[in-house]
Amino acid sequence: MGRTEISTGTAFETLGNYCRAKRVGPFVFVAGTTAIDERGDVYAAGNTYDQSIYVFERIRSVLQEMGAGIEHVVRTRAYLADIALGAEEYLRAHGEVFRDVRPVATGVEAKLITPGMMVEIEVDALICDSRGNPVY
Repeated sequence: MGRTEISTGTAFETLGNYCRAKRVGPFVFVAGTTAIDERGDVYAAGNTYDQSIYVFERIRSVLQEMGAGIEHVVRTRAYLADIALGAEEYLRAHGEVFRDVRPVATGVEAKLITPGMMVEIEVDALICDSRGNPVY
């Protein structure tokens, strides 16, 4: 079974010796992804909805590099800085992105590493053809 990895070379990936995403056969795993922009700043600091949309777009791009799409996502996990303030905004973004996909989902409150960062999201995907057969 073939393996493909994507690394972005961030300090955290280097320090922790992990990759951004890994594909093993038909399975794709995307590491926790945050709303850090290309300058290293928090995108839309304090805004869970905007950060969620931004993160889902980053994830969509990584999935495409792996030969997958949003439609292949089977599980999402969200880590919210403040679940009482951000859960509804996150769920609205999730609902828009996965309108017809309906992956299983988990959300928990967690202390995130950078002030203003409201959400970190990871996904798992299974690449299948239109008949549900895994695509290797």
